[in-house]
Amino acid sequence: MRKAFQYRLYPSRKQARLLQETLNECRWLYNRLLEERKNRYEETRAPLSLYERHERLPDLKAERPSLSSVHSQVLQNVAVRIDLAFKAFFRRVKAGEKPGYPRFRGFHRYDSFCFPQSGYGFKDGKLYLSKLGHFRIKLHRPIEGVIKTCGIRRTATGKWFAGISVETEATPLSPSDEAVGIDVGLESFATFSDGSQVENPRFFRREEKALAKVQRRLSKAEKGSKDRAKQRRRVAKVHERIANLHRDFIHQQSRKVVNRYQTICVEDLRVNRMVHNHCLSKSIHDAAWSGFFVCLTYKAEDAGRTMTAVNPAYTSQDCSRCGHRKKKLLSERWRSCDCGGLELHRDHNAALNILRIGLDSVGIQSVEAPGL
Repeated sequence: MRKAFQYRLYPSRKQARLLQETLNECRWLYNRLLEERKNRYEETRAPLSLYERHERLPDLKAERPSLSSVHSQVLQNVAVRIDLAFKAFFRRVKAGEKPGYPRFRGFHRYDSFCFPQSGYGFKDGKLYLSKLGHFRIKLHRPIEGVIKTCGIRRTATGKWFAGISVETEATPLSPSDEAVGIDVGLESFATFSDGSQVENPRFFRREEKALAKVQRRLSKAEKGSKDRAKQRRRVAKVHERIANLHRDFIHQQSRKVVNRYQTICVEDLRVNRMVHNHCLSKSIHDAAWSGFFVCLTYKAEDAGRTMTAVNPAYTSQDCSRCGHRKKKLLSERWRSCDCGGLELHRDHNAALNILRIGLDSVGIQSVEAPGL
């Protein structure tokens, strides 16, 4: 299986300038190849293929000699990115979605480059990048497996990270006989089928005042001034702090779930559609359900656990004991069944239904939860 490790780079000022110059060259090449493909299609109604773009690289190097300061495979990867962007564009067109034609990239819209096969390595605890030098790197955890690619990314706050993709074997955990159904929500982040809950941390809500303060200063700064650039970095730092809190939280919670349970049943939510509700969109984004499900999925696969996503329809309305369906408003948080006499929290009832449906889908006979 494939894994990715992310490490912080600590370049010197000279090295940071070289990294930025590499980004600039890649961005120029991206925009140039995008322009050529656009012009070719408008003139001949024929696309510029990936192989034709690769063949254009020597001519472009002659036109712009500074491209020679970038590793050849990094430049080839730029052409691959355009190819992937157009494939995604045509996929969205066929699916009837908003297509989103590939855009030209400005300074803040192009922030990474990749060594897809070679041009990188480790020596004396430092990361070597071809034509760039040796970089101090914080190897906070060992790299497991065979390294396949190395990507370099600049964050909005000016930090540099290396993303190392490796091919490795799965590391299954000891088998467990426990199964769990998980209902995510806004009142509590997650409710488990055993009745336990994980509190919703609401990181964005906590940082909302600090974010509003720096955004007000940004809006007052003159466009193009040094003060505006400074305020922009301050806004980015607040967003980065919120993202780090979310990331740490969902990694910890997903690890706890995977370590304990053999079978994990969750809702197959379409979060992108749910955020169309303007009254709840901010809270839904703040809950970070999608990131939690992504972490659960790859951690479960690596640990040899079974994870299944079930249709969430009526899981809150159906009684987990007798199956009687009763429509309820979102504000009604308690489940009282007139038929089966069941009394429990709405989210706990939904988690039990998710567990039952999930176990049925993987061919495991479900049993009634104790005490119900």
